[in-house]
Amino acid sequence: MLKTALHQFHVDHQATMVEFAGWEMPVAYKGPSGGVLKEHEATRTSGGLFDVSHMGRVKFTGRHARRLLERLCTRRISDMAPGQCRYSLACNEQGGVHDDIIVYRIDDDDFMVVVNAGNREKMLKHFEAVRAAGDLTCKIDDQTMSTSMVALQGPKVMDLVSKVSREIPTLKRYRFAVKNLVVMKIIVSRTGYTGEDGVEVILPNAAVNMGLKLLLKDAGLEQADGIVKPCGLAARDTLRMEAGMPLYGHELGEEINALSCGVDFAMSLEKHTMERGEPFVGQEALLKTRDSGGPARRLVGFALEGKRTARQGMKILAGGKEVGVVSSACLSPTLGFPIGMGFVDRALAGDGAPVQIDTRKDSVLEGTTRKLPFYNPTRGA
Repeated sequence: MLKTALHQFHVDHQATMVEFAGWEMPVAYKGPSGGVLKEHEATRTSGGLFDVSHMGRVKFTGRHARRLLERLCTRRISDMAPGQCRYSLACNEQGGVHDDIIVYRIDDDDFMVVVNAGNREKMLKHFEAVRAAGDLTCKIDDQTMSTSMVALQGPKVMDLVSKVSREIPTLKRYRFAVKNLVVMKIIVSRTGYTGEDGVEVILPNAAVNMGLKLLLKDAGLEQADGIVKPCGLAARDTLRMEAGMPLYGHELGEEINALSCGVDFAMSLEKHTMERGEPFVGQEALLKTRDSGGPARRLVGFALEGKRTARQGMKILAGGKEVGVVSSACLSPTLGFPIGMGFVDRALAGDGAPVQIDTRKDSVLEGTTRKLPFYNPTRGA
């Protein structure tokens, strides 16, 4: 099993370690300030530190790097400015989703792409296949094993970061800066997967200890009332559900049409690369889906009565008839009631439609569809 450069940090802070996508990762921390609920609350009210080094980090450099990414991504790449990040999907020929990714444009022909941990090997093969098919000159360099990635998320994080950098707090969302740490370069982006403000930092493994000390010197990480608490994968999942963010294997997948997933903003269906007019992989299939009236089912949020939660794979009913399936669900720590996401017949993909969840135990859970996200830090629930 692979270990991140922060493995000893997790052990020292009493993490419960689990296998995830081939990596040994912290699911939650023990002790008075640990546990999923406390870690979730810390991120919503102050700050949370997440090790996301298991995510894949792949460099694209060379004369055709931009053209290759235009072919791979559902989003425009050519109009990105250096220092800009962009969320996109990477699709298969049928319009299903290989993965959701974030593209960093470092310079004209220099990009970094972050992919999901469980999809890294698959995506590396996909990148190379598309490069070879187009006879494109581009170096694809998997830097996952030589670098680390940490996320600092929460309403007090940027005040903390401002003590070590004047530039980072001035960045707009989905912008990044390349900073020097002694003789090493680090990438600090104003991105995240919790719905909160904060940063994600990509840095060489050799710089992890130094970088954490610099970023967290005033965080009170060892104190009960500290600004930042270490957080595991479980809290990361409940946070992203409240924020209505899709997860591969749940809301995204090879057999799930990209137009069903609630991320239409991440697709430029009319885009073509500037040089040759080439469509992105899956574009033709998605145009056919759109022009035929759209996908049969769309992703929605739902809120349930009581305290019982749904589970992935449970049937969604309306009027006793099966109309969809649950993709993710939890008891929302912030809101205090069960929430979830699922795919339903597009006629029901509005806000406030009554639905039931079939628990497979001769009972149903009553609820209503909800507009995503469930929680936004700028407006609350």
